[in-house]
Amino acid sequence: MSQFLHQRPLQNPSFSDPYPISPRTSASFQRPMFLLNRTTLLLLLSLLVILGVILPWFGAPQFLFPNTPSSHAKWRDYTLPQAASFVAKNGTVIVCAVSQPYLPFLNNWLISITRQKHQDKVLVIAEDYATLYTVNRKWPGHAVLVPPAPDSPTAHKFGSQGFFNFTSRRPRHLLHILELGYNVMYNDVDMVWLKDPFPYMKGNHDVYFTDDMTAVKPLDHSHDLPPPGKKGRPYICSCMIYMRPTDGAKLVMKKWIEELQAEPWSRAKKANDQPGFNWALMKTAGQADLYLLPQAAFPTGGLYFKNKTWVKETKGMHAIIHNNYIIGFEKKIKRFHDFGLWLVDDHAEESPLGRL
Repeated sequence: MSQFLHQRPLQNPSFSDPYPISPRTSASFQRPMFLLNRTTLLLLLSLLVILGVILPWFGAPQFLFPNTPSSHAKWRDYTLPQAASFVAKNGTVIVCAVSQPYLPFLNNWLISITRQKHQDKVLVIAEDYATLYTVNRKWPGHAVLVPPAPDSPTAHKFGSQGFFNFTSRRPRHLLHILELGYNVMYNDVDMVWLKDPFPYMKGNHDVYFTDDMTAVKPLDHSHDLPPPGKKGRPYICSCMIYMRPTDGAKLVMKKWIEELQAEPWSRAKKANDQPGFNWALMKTAGQADLYLLPQAAFPTGGLYFKNKTWVKETKGMHAIIHNNYIIGFEKKIKRFHDFGLWLVDDHAEESPLGRL
Protein backbone atom coordinates (compact mmCIF):
# COMPACT_ATOMS: atom_id res chain seq x y z
CA MET A 1 0.00 0.00 0.00
CA SER A 2 2.88 2.37 0.81
CA GLN A 3 4.19 2.18 -2.75
CA PHE A 4 0.90 3.56 -4.05
CA LEU A 5 1.03 6.42 -1.59
CA HIS A 6 4.39 7.43 -3.07
CA GLN A 7 3.39 7.05 -6.72
CA ARG A 8 4.10 10.27 -8.61
CA PRO A 9 1.22 12.16 -10.27
CA LEU A 10 0.99 12.24 -14.07
CA GLN A 11 3.26 14.91 -15.53
CA ASN A 12 2.40 17.56 -18.07
CA PRO A 13 3.79 16.35 -21.43
CA SER A 14 5.52 19.68 -21.87
CA PHE A 15 7.79 19.03 -18.94
CA SER A 16 10.60 16.52 -18.84
CA ASP A 17 10.20 14.04 -16.02
CA PRO A 18 13.50 12.73 -14.63
CA TYR A 19 11.69 9.52 -13.50
CA PRO A 20 9.23 8.70 -16.29
CA ILE A 21 6.73 5.91 -15.62
CA SER A 22 6.61 3.55 -18.54
CA PRO A 23 3.53 1.45 -19.35
CA ARG A 24 5.49 -1.60 -18.19
CA THR A 25 6.35 0.02 -14.86
CA SER A 26 2.71 1.02 -14.35
CA ALA A 27 1.55 -2.54 -14.93
CA SER A 28 4.03 -3.79 -12.37
CA PHE A 29 2.39 -1.57 -9.77
CA GLN A 30 -1.00 -3.08 -10.54
CA ARG A 31 0.10 -6.75 -10.47
CA PRO A 32 0.47 -7.05 -6.63
CA MET A 33 -3.11 -5.90 -6.18
CA PHE A 34 -4.30 -8.46 -8.75
CA LEU A 35 -2.32 -11.26 -7.06
CA LEU A 36 -3.70 -10.30 -3.66
CA ASN A 37 -7.25 -10.51 -4.93
CA ARG A 38 -6.65 -13.88 -6.56
CA THR A 39 -5.02 -15.27 -3.41
CA THR A 40 -7.89 -14.04 -1.28
CA LEU A 41 -10.41 -15.58 -3.64
CA LEU A 42 -8.62 -18.93 -3.53
CA LEU A 43 -8.52 -18.84 0.26
CA LEU A 44 -12.23 -18.08 0.44
CA LEU A 45 -13.05 -20.88 -1.99
CA SER A 46 -10.91 -23.29 0.04
CA LEU A 47 -12.70 -22.29 3.22
CA LEU A 48 -16.07 -22.86 1.58
CA VAL A 49 -14.97 -26.31 0.46
CA ILE A 50 -13.89 -27.17 4.01
CA LEU A 51 -17.12 -25.91 5.55
CA GLY A 52 -19.37 -27.41 2.92
CA VAL A 53 -17.74 -30.75 2.23
CA ILE A 54 -15.27 -31.85 4.89
CA LEU A 55 -16.81 -30.63 8.16
CA PRO A 56 -20.15 -32.44 7.76
CA TRP A 57 -18.19 -35.72 7.95
CA PHE A 58 -16.56 -34.78 11.26
CA GLY A 59 -19.20 -32.57 12.80
CA ALA A 60 -18.97 -28.82 12.48
CA PRO A 61 -17.96 -26.83 15.56
CA GLN A 62 -21.00 -25.63 17.45
CA PHE A 63 -19.81 -22.02 17.51
CA LEU A 64 -19.99 -21.96 13.71
CA PHE A 65 -23.44 -23.53 13.49
CA PRO A 66 -25.42 -22.97 16.69
CA ASN A 67 -28.59 -24.82 17.61
CA THR A 68 -30.39 -24.14 14.35
CA PRO A 69 -33.68 -25.62 13.12
CA SER A 70 -31.72 -27.94 10.83
CA SER A 71 -29.75 -29.33 13.79
CA HIS A 72 -33.03 -29.74 15.67
CA ALA A 73 -34.37 -31.85 12.81
CA LYS A 74 -31.24 -34.00 12.92
CA TRP A 75 -31.71 -34.82 16.60
CA ARG A 76 -35.46 -35.36 16.24
CA ASP A 77 -34.64 -38.13 13.77
CA TYR A 78 -31.88 -39.64 15.95
CA THR A 79 -32.91 -43.14 17.07
CA LEU A 80 -32.15 -45.21 20.13
CA PRO A 81 -30.21 -47.86 18.11
CA GLN A 82 -28.09 -45.09 16.55
CA ALA A 83 -27.45 -43.45 19.92
CA ALA A 84 -26.60 -46.73 21.69
CA SER A 85 -24.18 -47.67 18.92
CA PHE A 86 -22.53 -44.24 19.17
CA VAL A 87 -21.91 -44.27 22.94
CA ALA A 88 -21.35 -47.98 23.66
CA LYS A 89 -17.85 -48.86 24.83
CA ASN A 90 -16.82 -52.49 25.38
CA GLY A 91 -20.43 -53.45 24.73
CA THR A 92 -21.77 -51.33 27.61
CA VAL A 93 -24.08 -48.32 27.80
CA ILE A 94 -24.76 -46.19 30.91
CA VAL A 95 -28.29 -44.79 30.74
CA CYS A 96 -30.22 -42.11 32.54
CA ALA A 97 -33.59 -40.54 31.76
CA VAL A 98 -33.85 -36.77 32.24
CA SER A 99 -36.37 -33.98 31.86
CA GLN A 100 -35.32 -30.33 31.77
CA PRO A 101 -35.78 -29.53 35.50
CA TYR A 102 -33.21 -32.23 36.33
CA LEU A 103 -30.40 -30.84 34.14
CA PRO A 104 -28.39 -29.56 37.15
CA PHE A 105 -28.55 -33.07 38.67
CA LEU A 106 -27.51 -34.56 35.33
CA ASN A 107 -24.45 -32.33 35.31
CA ASN A 108 -23.59 -33.21 38.91
CA TRP A 109 -23.88 -36.93 38.14
CA LEU A 110 -21.77 -36.54 34.97
CA ILE A 111 -18.94 -34.86 36.87
CA SER A 112 -18.74 -37.83 39.24
CA ILE A 113 -18.79 -40.31 36.32
CA THR A 114 -16.12 -38.34 34.46
CA ARG A 115 -13.86 -38.65 37.49
CA GLN A 116 -14.17 -42.44 37.08
CA LYS A 117 -13.50 -42.15 33.31
CA HIS A 118 -16.78 -43.70 32.17
CA GLN A 119 -18.49 -40.61 30.73
CA ASP A 120 -18.10 -41.69 27.10
CA LYS A 121 -20.53 -44.58 27.72
CA VAL A 122 -23.32 -42.28 28.91
CA LEU A 123 -26.57 -42.00 26.97
CA VAL A 124 -29.12 -39.44 28.16
CA ILE A 125 -32.67 -40.41 27.27
CA ALA A 126 -34.24 -36.98 27.02
CA GLU A 127 -37.85 -36.81 28.12
CA ASP A 128 -38.46 -33.44 26.47
CA TYR A 129 -37.08 -31.66 23.42
CA ALA A 130 -35.43 -28.90 25.45
CA THR A 131 -33.22 -31.53 27.12
CA LEU A 132 -32.53 -33.26 23.80
CA TYR A 133 -31.29 -30.06 22.17
CA THR A 134 -29.40 -28.75 25.22
CA VAL A 135 -27.38 -31.94 25.71
CA ASN A 136 -26.64 -32.52 22.03
CA ARG A 137 -25.63 -28.90 21.49
CA LYS A 138 -23.02 -29.25 24.23
CA TRP A 139 -22.23 -32.95 23.77
CA PRO A 140 -23.34 -34.12 20.31
CA GLY A 141 -24.75 -37.61 20.05
CA HIS A 142 -25.17 -38.31 23.77
CA ALA A 143 -28.90 -37.61 24.02
CA VAL A 144 -31.85 -39.23 22.30
CA LEU A 145 -35.59 -38.77 22.62
CA VAL A 146 -37.86 -41.79 22.18
CA PRO A 147 -41.25 -40.45 21.06
CA PRO A 148 -43.72 -39.57 22.26
CA ALA A 149 -42.29 -37.18 24.83
CA PRO A 150 -44.19 -37.20 28.16
CA ASP A 151 -45.81 -34.07 29.56
CA SER A 152 -42.64 -32.36 30.80
CA PRO A 153 -44.23 -29.81 33.20
CA THR A 154 -45.48 -32.64 35.44
CA ALA A 155 -42.83 -35.28 34.76
CA HIS A 156 -40.62 -34.17 37.67
CA LYS A 157 -43.25 -34.07 40.43
CA PHE A 158 -43.06 -37.24 42.50
CA GLY A 159 -46.43 -38.94 42.85
CA SER A 160 -47.99 -37.21 39.85
CA GLN A 161 -49.38 -38.98 36.82
CA GLY A 162 -46.73 -37.23 34.75
CA PHE A 163 -44.00 -38.70 36.96
CA PHE A 164 -45.53 -42.16 36.58
CA ASN A 165 -45.73 -41.73 32.79
CA PHE A 166 -42.10 -40.63 32.82
CA THR A 167 -40.74 -43.50 34.93
CA SER A 168 -42.96 -46.20 33.41
CA ARG A 169 -41.16 -45.75 30.08
CA ARG A 170 -37.89 -46.85 31.67
CA PRO A 171 -38.22 -50.66 31.28
CA ARG A 172 -39.11 -50.24 27.59
CA HIS A 173 -35.95 -48.21 26.96
CA LEU A 174 -33.81 -50.71 28.87
CA LEU A 175 -35.38 -53.70 27.11
CA HIS A 176 -34.71 -52.11 23.73
CA ILE A 177 -31.02 -51.62 24.59
CA LEU A 178 -30.75 -55.21 25.82
CA GLU A 179 -32.32 -56.44 22.60
CA LEU A 180 -29.66 -54.50 20.70
CA GLY A 181 -27.09 -56.69 22.46
CA TYR A 182 -25.57 -54.24 24.98
CA ASN A 183 -24.89 -54.46 28.70
CA VAL A 184 -26.78 -51.59 30.28
CA MET A 185 -26.44 -49.74 33.56
CA TYR A 186 -29.31 -47.47 34.58
CA ASN A 187 -28.89 -44.64 37.11
CA ASP A 188 -31.19 -41.95 38.40
CA VAL A 189 -29.32 -38.64 38.19
CA ASP A 190 -29.73 -37.82 41.89
CA MET A 191 -26.75 -40.12 42.38
CA VAL A 192 -23.02 -39.49 42.78
CA TRP A 193 -20.23 -41.93 41.95
CA LEU A 194 -17.43 -42.05 44.51
CA LYS A 195 -15.75 -45.14 43.01
CA ASP A 196 -15.91 -47.15 39.81
CA PRO A 197 -18.99 -49.40 40.25
CA PHE A 198 -18.18 -51.90 37.50
CA PRO A 199 -15.78 -54.07 39.55
CA TYR A 200 -18.79 -54.88 41.75
CA MET A 201 -20.67 -56.45 38.82
CA LYS A 202 -19.08 -59.80 39.56
CA GLY A 203 -19.90 -63.05 37.81
CA ASN A 204 -22.27 -63.42 34.89
CA HIS A 205 -25.62 -62.74 36.49
CA ASP A 206 -28.58 -61.38 34.52
CA VAL A 207 -29.71 -58.48 36.73
CA TYR A 208 -27.82 -56.56 39.46
CA PHE A 209 -29.71 -54.24 41.85
CA THR A 210 -29.58 -52.52 45.25
CA ASP A 211 -31.62 -52.80 48.44
CA ASP A 212 -33.72 -49.75 49.31
CA MET A 213 -34.00 -50.61 52.99
CA THR A 214 -32.19 -48.64 55.69
CA ALA A 215 -31.56 -51.57 58.05
CA VAL A 216 -27.84 -52.26 58.27
CA LYS A 217 -26.73 -55.55 56.71
CA PRO A 218 -23.55 -57.43 57.59
CA LEU A 219 -20.67 -56.78 55.21
CA ASP A 220 -20.85 -60.38 54.00
CA HIS A 221 -24.62 -60.33 53.43
CA SER A 222 -26.30 -62.63 50.92
CA HIS A 223 -26.52 -61.53 47.30
CA ASP A 224 -29.86 -63.28 46.81
CA LEU A 225 -33.09 -61.40 46.33
CA PRO A 226 -34.24 -60.37 49.84
CA PRO A 227 -37.46 -61.91 51.18
CA PRO A 228 -40.77 -60.07 50.75
CA GLY A 229 -41.69 -57.33 53.20
CA LYS A 230 -45.04 -56.34 54.68
CA LYS A 231 -46.50 -55.56 51.25
CA GLY A 232 -45.72 -59.03 49.95
CA ARG A 233 -42.77 -57.97 47.81
CA PRO A 234 -39.11 -57.02 48.37
CA TYR A 235 -37.92 -53.40 48.67
CA ILE A 236 -35.41 -53.20 45.85
CA CYS A 237 -34.52 -49.80 44.37
CA SER A 238 -35.36 -49.37 40.68
CA CYS A 239 -32.94 -46.45 40.37
CA MET A 240 -29.67 -48.39 40.03
CA ILE A 241 -29.78 -51.47 37.78
CA TYR A 242 -27.12 -53.27 35.77
CA MET A 243 -28.07 -55.96 33.23
CA ARG A 244 -26.43 -58.19 30.68
CA PRO A 245 -28.23 -58.84 27.35
CA THR A 246 -29.49 -62.26 28.44
CA ASP A 247 -32.88 -63.94 28.17
CA GLY A 248 -33.23 -63.67 31.95
CA ALA A 249 -32.68 -59.89 31.99
CA LYS A 250 -35.09 -59.40 29.08
CA LEU A 251 -37.69 -61.51 30.89
CA VAL A 252 -37.45 -59.28 33.98
CA MET A 253 -37.93 -56.15 31.87
CA LYS A 254 -40.94 -57.65 30.06
CA LYS A 255 -42.49 -58.64 33.38
CA TRP A 256 -41.85 -55.13 34.74
CA ILE A 257 -43.70 -53.66 31.76
CA GLU A 258 -46.61 -56.03 32.40
CA GLU A 259 -46.77 -55.07 36.07
CA LEU A 260 -46.92 -51.37 35.24
CA GLN A 261 -49.70 -51.98 32.73
CA ALA A 262 -51.62 -54.00 35.32
CA GLU A 263 -51.37 -51.26 37.93
CA PRO A 264 -51.57 -47.86 36.22
CA TRP A 265 -51.59 -44.52 38.02
CA SER A 266 -54.82 -43.27 39.57
CA ARG A 267 -55.71 -40.43 41.93
CA ALA A 268 -56.61 -42.94 44.62
CA LYS A 269 -53.41 -44.95 44.20
CA LYS A 270 -50.55 -42.75 43.05
CA ALA A 271 -48.35 -45.54 41.76
CA ASN A 272 -44.72 -45.32 40.75
CA ASP A 273 -42.51 -47.75 38.86
CA GLN A 274 -40.65 -49.29 41.81
CA PRO A 275 -43.34 -51.68 43.13
CA GLY A 276 -43.73 -53.07 39.61
CA PHE A 277 -39.97 -53.72 39.42
CA ASN A 278 -40.08 -55.58 42.72
CA TRP A 279 -43.03 -57.72 41.65
CA ALA A 280 -41.18 -58.49 38.41
CA LEU A 281 -38.06 -59.59 40.28
CA MET A 282 -40.02 -61.77 42.66
CA LYS A 283 -42.09 -63.42 39.90
CA THR A 284 -39.06 -64.19 37.69
CA ALA A 285 -36.61 -65.17 40.45
CA GLY A 286 -36.65 -68.83 39.38
CA GLN A 287 -36.03 -67.98 35.71
CA ALA A 288 -33.51 -65.15 35.93
CA ASP A 289 -30.15 -65.02 37.71
CA LEU A 290 -30.50 -62.12 40.16
CA TYR A 291 -27.72 -60.47 42.21
CA LEU A 292 -28.08 -58.08 45.16
CA LEU A 293 -25.16 -55.63 45.18
CA PRO A 294 -23.28 -54.98 48.46
CA GLN A 295 -24.96 -52.47 50.72
CA ALA A 296 -21.66 -50.90 51.78
CA ALA A 297 -20.91 -49.92 48.16
CA PHE A 298 -24.46 -48.97 47.11
CA PRO A 299 -26.26 -47.57 50.17
CA THR A 300 -29.70 -46.08 50.00
CA GLY A 301 -30.01 -42.40 50.91
CA GLY A 302 -31.96 -43.26 54.05
CA LEU A 303 -28.86 -45.03 55.33
CA TYR A 304 -25.95 -42.97 53.98
CA PHE A 305 -27.31 -39.55 54.93
CA LYS A 306 -28.82 -40.52 58.28
CA ASN A 307 -26.54 -43.08 59.91
CA LYS A 308 -23.23 -41.36 60.69
CA THR A 309 -21.90 -44.34 62.62
CA TRP A 310 -22.42 -46.70 59.68
CA VAL A 311 -20.87 -44.21 57.24
CA LYS A 312 -17.78 -43.95 59.44
CA GLU A 313 -17.50 -47.74 59.80
CA THR A 314 -17.76 -48.28 56.03
CA LYS A 315 -15.59 -45.33 54.97
CA GLY A 316 -13.81 -46.01 51.69
CA MET A 317 -16.29 -48.71 50.62
CA HIS A 318 -18.92 -46.46 49.04
CA ALA A 319 -19.26 -46.55 45.23
CA ILE A 320 -22.58 -44.88 44.33
CA ILE A 321 -24.57 -42.68 46.71
CA HIS A 322 -28.28 -42.24 46.03
CA ASN A 323 -29.91 -39.04 47.28
CA ASN A 324 -33.33 -40.59 47.90
CA TYR A 325 -35.51 -40.75 51.00
CA ILE A 326 -36.10 -37.03 50.49
CA ILE A 327 -38.42 -35.16 48.12
CA GLY A 328 -37.83 -31.84 46.37
CA PHE A 329 -35.10 -30.30 44.22
CA GLU A 330 -33.96 -27.76 46.78
CA LYS A 331 -33.89 -30.29 49.62
CA LYS A 332 -31.83 -32.73 47.55
CA ILE A 333 -29.40 -30.00 46.52
CA LYS A 334 -29.01 -28.80 50.11
CA ARG A 335 -28.33 -32.34 51.30
CA PHE A 336 -25.70 -32.83 48.59
CA HIS A 337 -24.17 -29.49 49.62
CA ASP A 338 -24.11 -30.50 53.28
CA PHE A 339 -22.22 -33.70 52.45
CA GLY A 340 -19.84 -32.17 49.91
CA LEU A 341 -21.48 -33.98 46.99
CA TRP A 342 -22.90 -31.00 45.05
CA LEU A 343 -20.13 -30.61 42.48
CA VAL A 344 -21.56 -28.35 39.79
CA ASP A 345 -20.91 -25.04 41.52
CA ASP A 346 -17.12 -25.42 41.62
CA HIS A 347 -16.37 -28.19 39.11
CA ALA A 348 -18.73 -27.67 36.17
CA GLU A 349 -15.78 -27.64 33.77
CA GLU A 350 -15.26 -31.35 34.55
CA SER A 351 -18.61 -32.24 33.01
CA PRO A 352 -18.90 -32.96 29.27
CA LEU A 353 -21.72 -30.39 29.30
CA GLY A 354 -19.69 -27.66 30.97
CA ARG A 355 -21.59 -24.96 32.81
CA LEU A 356 -25.29 -25.01 31.90
